[in-house]
Amino acid sequence: MADPDTPKAVPTTRSDRSPWNWLLAIPIVLPLLTPLYNHDSPRLWGFPAFYWLQFLFILVGVGTTTIVYRMTRKR
Repeated sequence: MADPDTPKAVPTTRSDRSPWNWLLAIPIVLPLLTPLYNHDSPRLWGFPAFYWLQFLFILVGVGTTTIVYRMTRKR
């Protein structure tokens, strides 16, 4: 049974409302734009555009996540 005289924990407000978080929309929306990679050329080292663009999308996702993390972490 809880003691009625003990103070209750005060809920903290969320502090993740940074405008930097909007950058995380880029790696979500970019692969949804199928006209970017819905073709065979240009080829890069023999790979069709579809394959090497998928790897590029991964790098964009890692880059934007790193930027958002570094800009929004508490100092």
